[in-house]
Amino acid sequence: MNFKRPRGTADILPEDQPYWGHVYDVARNVANQFGYRRIDTPIFEDTNLFERGVGNETDIVQKEMYSFEDHGGDSITLRPEGTASVCRAYIENGLHNLPQPVRMYYAAAMFRYERPQAGRVRQFHQFGVEAIGDSSPEVDAEIIELGWKYIADLGIKNVTLRINSLGDSEGREDYISDLEKYFFGVADRLPKIDRDRLNRAPLRVLDSKAKETQALADAAPKSVDYISGEAKEHWDALLVLLDSLEEIYPEFSYKVDHRLVRGLDYYNRTVFEFEPADAGSQGTLIAGGRYDPLMGILGGQETPAIGFAAGLERLILELKKQELPVNSSKGPEIVVVTLGDAGAAGAALASGLRAANVSTVLAPKRSMKAQMRYANSQNAANVVILGDREVATGVASVKSLAEGGGQSEVSLDVTSIAEHVRADGDQ
Repeated sequence: MNFKRPRGTADILPEDQPYWGHVYDVARNVANQFGYRRIDTPIFEDTNLFERGVGNETDIVQKEMYSFEDHGGDSITLRPEGTASVCRAYIENGLHNLPQPVRMYYAAAMFRYERPQAGRVRQFHQFGVEAIGDSSPEVDAEIIELGWKYIADLGIKNVTLRINSLGDSEGREDYISDLEKYFFGVADRLPKIDRDRLNRAPLRVLDSKAKETQALADAAPKSVDYISGEAKEHWDALLVLLDSLEEIYPEFSYKVDHRLVRGLDYYNRTVFEFEPADAGSQGTLIAGGRYDPLMGILGGQETPAIGFAAGLERLILELKKQELPVNSSKGPEIVVVTLGDAGAAGAALASGLRAANVSTVLAPKRSMKAQMRYANSQNAANVVILGDREVATGVASVKSLAEGGGQSEVSLDVTSIAEHVRADGDQ
């Protein structure tokens, strides 16, 4: 039998783990800096949660969800995105009783049945943040700043923020009506996929990846021309705050992109994406926006909220593309090399060192040269060489594998060896 991983999934092998550790560690550190606390939700939810929250007309619900009937007859879906689950948890657990806004982050696997390509797989991973319970433009700016700080702390350069406002329900009908009229007037110049989108959801034509559609969309009506009242005040205030961020972060920049709408039904007002200067069709690193209607859609109290999701696979691709260094996986502090009949003594020493919280690996029983090659392959800091002579005399040879490292004779007991390698490592 020849088993292979399912299409659109990946094995994250040990050599790639430093990249994953890096994106997770930086995510946690940045989230903590901004006062966000971790939340974990189930990997699967009631299918209705996503049908209502994400929207029946979206590609996600229509074509991409992994849904199945469980043994109890309930329709269950592997989560295709994180926001709906976090909002369900907010409602179900009464988080509206906490001081608002409630700031939360997650780092988790998501699932969508899509055509696999670079940066897009069927099991993918996201770092997401949600600020629930505050409608102010300051919170919008905070979320955007958090996304920027995450990218900057990863070391990624040449990234631009694209931003737009979809406004509120006031003015939205007029905007969508004029948008439909415009696109129906040029429908014969649209590719079939976008003609189909026009009939279902005209806003999504603006988000098309087809170049001919993008050229037409540049001349389409602009959503910011239809916003007024509180939505207009919110938008103007946010742009002032973003101008201030440009003064604080020298490399931060943004541009208003009238074609930016995002692909989910629950967005209103602010929408944004971070992408590298040379981004392709799948180049967005972080995407998000305000979703004030979602809590009401899910049956909760009307509650303002904003968040983003960062695609970890795409961030790692960008780290590699920009050849950015990440910390290599640390090897063991000690590899125990045994010779002659010292195998049992070596195994006992390795166990004793581990019990003393010294990371230790016992080399496979081979020639001395092969065991030393093995220790180097494990990126070990030291080797302890134990043969019949060392067992008889009670003295072990400890060799540092650092460049220019020496070899010492150390008493053959756990405390002495542990103190020696720790002292040597502190120099």
